[in-house]
Amino acid sequence: MPIYGRFLINGAARHAEIDGDTAYFIDDLFGAARRSGESAAISGLQVLAPVAPSKLLAIGLNYADHAKESGKPLPDVPLMWIKAPSAIIAHNEAVQIAYPEHQTDYEGELTIVIGKRCKGATVENALDYVLGYTIGQDISDRDVQFSESQWARAKSFDTYAPLGPYIHTDLDSSDLPVETRLNGEIKQQSSTNQLVFNVPQLVAFLSESITLEPGDCIMTGTPFGVGPIKDGDVIETRIGPMGPLVNPVRSRDCVK
Repeated sequence: MPIYGRFLINGAARHAEIDGDTAYFIDDLFGAARRSGESAAISGLQVLAPVAPSKLLAIGLNYADHAKESGKPLPDVPLMWIKAPSAIIAHNEAVQIAYPEHQTDYEGELTIVIGKRCKGATVENALDYVLGYTIGQDISDRDVQFSESQWARAKSFDTYAPLGPYIHTDLDSSDLPVETRLNGEIKQQSSTNQLVFNVPQLVAFLSESITLEPGDCIMTGTPFGVGPIKDGDVIETRIGPMGPLVNPVRSRDCVK
């Protein structure tokens, strides 16, 4: 099944099917996704985040080991908040820490990409609405998060939602290894078989109250091993055969 990317071409974002080292441009990712006849070497292209979603939904405490690490009980239903789509950046773009004096953490996450309009899905048919999967980082300002009753602002600073590099459409999400490295050192290592609420359950639960549109993304939660980042770090996230999603870290006041 195809792997899709999104690239900047002549000032405009275009989707392409990835085949080896070549991007074959397509006309409509969420329609027939036919190749247009144009292609280019990936090495000469600027990679963008794989989608520009209308909604970026995130799930908390969805691994038992991370809930224990956080000192919180497992939720009875998925714990959801919304990250601002304006926080999204691409592979190789820099996470810019808004407040270097705050604790700001990485959180590697399997991310669902919705393929068609979804309202009221069931667990049984939820995967019919899933185009594929990508990798996400739910960067979180803990000082802000712990000082407010809602988490959205702490997790929505500009650049706090790396996504990519590509969308993989032929993955079984039930048992994918999840790994985050910081400066080459493994910090998170788990599997999606440890998810408290799996992909079909999340899509069904969220679509009961929220209409999911093509391109919308659901970050499924992070496993044990979250930790702080600082200026000069490099975050590398791998999930199954995807990735790596690599993002350098900079303090915002150092970025000109």
